[in-house]
Amino acid sequence: MEGLIMNYPLTTNTILEYGNSVYHHKKIITYLPNGTRHEYSFGDMYKRCKQLANALTQKFGISKGDMVGTFAWNHGAHVELYYGISGIGAVCHTINIRLSGNQIEYIINNSEDKVIFVDATLVPLLEKIAPRLETVEHYVLINAPEDFKTTLPNTIHYEELIAEQSESFDWPELNENDACAMCYTSGTTGLPKGALYSHRSTFLHAFALMAPNAANIGNTDIVLLIVPQFHVMAWGFPYLCLLAGATMVMPSSNLNPDAIIRMLQAEKITKANGVPTIWLGVYHAMKMNPPKEKLALQEYLVGGSALPKSLIEGFEKDFGIKGTHAWGMTETSPLGTVSRLQTKHGDLPESEKLVVRAKQGTAIPGVEIRIVNEDGTLAPNDGKTMGELQIKGAWVISSYFKTNNQESFTADGWFKTGDVCTIDTDGFMEIKDRTKDLIKSGGEWISSVALESALMAHPKIKEAAVIAIPDEKWVEKPLATLVLVNKEDKVSADELIEFLSRDFVKYQIPKDYYYLDEVPKTSVGKFDKKEIRRLFAEGKLI
Repeated sequence: MEGLIMNYPLTTNTILEYGNSVYHHKKIITYLPNGTRHEYSFGDMYKRCKQLANALTQKFGISKGDMVGTFAWNHGAHVELYYGISGIGAVCHTINIRLSGNQIEYIINNSEDKVIFVDATLVPLLEKIAPRLETVEHYVLINAPEDFKTTLPNTIHYEELIAEQSESFDWPELNENDACAMCYTSGTTGLPKGALYSHRSTFLHAFALMAPNAANIGNTDIVLLIVPQFHVMAWGFPYLCLLAGATMVMPSSNLNPDAIIRMLQAEKITKANGVPTIWLGVYHAMKMNPPKEKLALQEYLVGGSALPKSLIEGFEKDFGIKGTHAWGMTETSPLGTVSRLQTKHGDLPESEKLVVRAKQGTAIPGVEIRIVNEDGTLAPNDGKTMGELQIKGAWVISSYFKTNNQESFTADGWFKTGDVCTIDTDGFMEIKDRTKDLIKSGGEWISSVALESALMAHPKIKEAAVIAIPDEKWVEKPLATLVLVNKEDKVSADELIEFLSRDFVKYQIPKDYYYLDEVPKTSVGKFDKKEIRRLFAEGKLI
């Protein structure tokens, strides 16, 4: 027997209509690539989404299931694309602007984008590969001056495209299980793979993200969306903010620490997101030049890689700003876990609370997690036994786009993350490493993540990335690459070995240290260990 409940599809149109109905007065504020500030309301954005929908269907002939690409920074027009494209039943495919030309070419051809919306500052990247793009019929230029010149064929300016379109459009009835958006993985271990999200998964993910135990965002918040819109749909925040009624501040290409600090001050930001490398840069910039007035920022949500305990502690002690750990992947839309203290932790000393907060946290409602031993058996939740993290849930992919990649899934339907973790008796998950980044020295496992976190707690070290290198006696040993807070302020290997010996036994501690101007980063801001391994193999680490 089924319940007697209305059929009310959970779609991105449902989010858009709700945001316009209840929060039409709330704002989207953009700092454009040229530095100018633009502000308009959710209600204005709503009308422009309908103009966009008319243009897509009438001028370009886009219909249900068609792929429409975006190659753009974070700004109001990009939010319009999120809703206008998926609203007509097409798929909003956000293309990672930081991938190589070959990877971008592969992604566009694999997805079969018909139209690509591209920021003027990013046009040169597409011009190089446009002759090899097999399905693209039109390019729409965003934030481009009237006299903008390009070799891209069949171009039209975004404002020109929507200017003559009606603000009236009847959204089609969509099945909540229809595809609405797609992101590709960053391709660090092979060709990028497409994760195709449904309307239902997108709605549920945003709804869960809003909760106090997750992102904890409401209508009094002003949110800075630092995570790129091309990276897992900006972690779902453009959907979350409409549901929550939170003002959105979009930084476009203004992502250096000083620019972020200025936005935090000027807009009185209360919540923000971003990968750890962003917040490391912001913290060190604030330490060198402390803001004259206390920031309104209450909390920053961090994912993508482990947030060092030293950064959590430093931000809170020095500036009263809370760092909250989360974990997810492109394949999980991305939110899987969030680390928030529970009432049972209330009486713990601050040092022990910090240990809990530095974990990746507990699964949020809508997903389940487990760890599995190498032999396929379920590992105990004892906080000690390491195994591969597996996940399933309402916004976790069931397969990759156009790829029979079932080795990534178990026979009973769980997704294999490739992360090596522990889960404690309270369900708090802690990532120890990626399977490919674990170091096995003399038969014993060493966590590169733990070493990196410890090294970045040293007052003279800004960034640290650890890899495995060959060793005749132990097969593998750890090597640490470091970025100093001040280049002139060198740290000796003996000093670092002594510093690490407080928390690590002798065989776990690196003996080799190399100093870099900057640790190489992936397209989404993680430490690029594949590139570090290449530099070592070619003898370029000095």
